Amino acid sequence: MNVFGRNFRVAVYGESHGPEVGVLIDGVPPGILLSEIDFLEDIARRKSGAPGTTRRKEGDEPLIRSGVYRGYTSGSPLCISFLNRDARPQDYLTAEDSDPVRKLPFRPGTADYTGDVKFRGFQDPRGGGHFSGRLTLPLVAAGVVAKKILEGKCPKLAITAFLSQVGGVPVIRNRPLPKEVNTLLAQAVERGDSLGAIISCEVTKLPAGLGNPFFDSVESLLSHGIFSIPGIKGITFGLGFDEALLMGSQNPHIGGIAGGITNGDMVSFQVAIKPTPTVGGKGRHDTCFALRVPVVIEAVTAMVIADLVITGA
Repeated sequence: MNVFGRNFRVAVYGESHGPEVGVLIDGVPPGILLSEIDFLEDIARRKSGAPGTTRRKEGDEPLIRSGVYRGYTSGSPLCISFLNRDARPQDYLTAEDSDPVRKLPFRPGTADYTGDVKFRGFQDPRGGGHFSGRLTLPLVAAGVVAKKILEGKCPKLAITAFLSQVGGVPVIRNRPLPKEVNTLLAQAVERGDSLGAIISCEVTKLPAGLGNPFFDSVESLLSHGIFSIPGIKGITFGLGFDEALLMGSQNPHIGGIAGGITNGDMVSFQVAIKPTPTVGGKGRHDTCFALRVPVVIEAVTAMVIADLVITGA
């Protein structure tokens, strides 16, 4: 089923060019002050507009449909939706596509074929449908709610994700993109091509004792959540594959997790994001959608930690 979490349970719904996308969250504790304004900062970080991002311009106004009464979470399932106001399904159709049964061509590198097989040809294929990066917007909304929970449970905890590499070029944290990256982006836009990237994430002031050995290790749960983000191709913790090059005596750092359980130190991981597969052709696509993903990484990380904190696991 399309649900993540145990006591903080998240389900996303909608399609890229359908009427709306959104998230349904169960397990939100009652009494948390919450309004649409709380979502705006993180939503703005995900928006397009920078060079290399899609020309699709959505307002992304959050609409709280249920789960809030008189400004506070009520304890019932929380539903947040976003209307698709700049959807252009015609970009994915041709003159021959008037027949609703006729299948659109499968685009290489996308979930068009696998989605067609999984859902027996009944899925909405326009712009990726339910597989689209548009569905990262509901994930960001869920992350805002998770962060609200963590503010009360772990007030010093901080989750920070940032670009560390674009198109193979290193990026310095908290600095503008280097000129070489901007040049690569401009060249990719001109050619109708795309770029991949690496995003780093750090979690500080995380309580010790979260997680379990083996199947519910913190690494396992974070990896599960992170791989729910479209386009993620890999995740490594601490020094990642570089640890295989060290002697045991050279590697005392365990990256905040031992035996699958947090020890109170900083947890760090790196995520590899593939280039946008829908290059060239019709539609509006990001040349490097990773530019908009750091806030999504933070959101999913917050979801995982909130679920652990609520369960006390």
